[in-house]
Amino acid sequence: MTNQPAAAPLLIACALGIEHLALRTGDRGGADGPVSFLRTGMGPRAAERSVTRQLSGPALADAAVLATGFCAGLAPGMHPGDLVVAEETRDPRGTVACVGTELLVKELVRLLPGRTVHTGPLTGSDHVVRGPERSQLLATGALAVDMESAATLLAAVRGGERPVAAVRVVVDAPEHELVRIGTVRGGISAFRVLRSVLPAFYEWHRSLLLPRR
Repeated sequence: MTNQPAAAPLLIACALGIEHLALRTGDRGGADGPVSFLRTGMGPRAAERSVTRQLSGPALADAAVLATGFCAGLAPGMHPGDLVVAEETRDPRGTVACVGTELLVKELVRLLPGRTVHTGPLTGSDHVVRGPERSQLLATGALAVDMESAATLLAAVRGGERPVAAVRVVVDAPEHELVRIGTVRGGISAFRVLRSVLPAFYEWHRSLLLPRR
C-alpha cells in the first residue's frame, strides 16, 4: 500500500472584516484539502505583508492562493453583485497571470444563475478609486480595480511557484458609485454574492489536485 501525497492547502485572502464575515458565514463544506482564510487588512502593503508572513511557514509553503472580496467595476454597464474573475492582476510592480479562469467562470455561473460574470485584467490601486479615475483605468484595459488582489498574488508567486487566482464581487460601478458598503442595496447584494462563492473556489482547488495527463 502506497501513501498518497498530502493535498496542497488553499489560502483564501480578503482584506476587510465584512468580506471575512461573508466568507466565514458561507458554505465552507466540501473542500478537498486544508483551507485557510486570511484577513490581510486594507491596502496593498498590508496585503503583501500578511500574505508573505502566512506563506513563510511550512504549513502553507506550497499553498494555492486565491484573492477575493469586493471591487470597483470600471466598465459601463457593470452592476453591484456582478462577479469579476481575473485573467491577470496588475499594478506598477508587475503582472501575475491567473490559473483556472475558465473553470472558475463555469462554477460561478452554475452557482449563481442570473449573475453576470466578467473576465479580464484586475488592476491594483493604493486608494479608493472614484469619478474620472475609473475611465483612466478602463483605458489601460483593466475591467475592475481593488486595493489588495495584485499585491496578494505578487506576494504569493514571489514566495514560490504556485497556482493563483482572483475573484471579486462588484460593490460599485460607474453608474452605481457607493459611499458605504453596508448601508446601501448594492453593498448588501455584493455581500450576499460573496457568501455564495466558496464552492466554486473549492472546485477550482480540487481541479489543481487532479493528476495531469
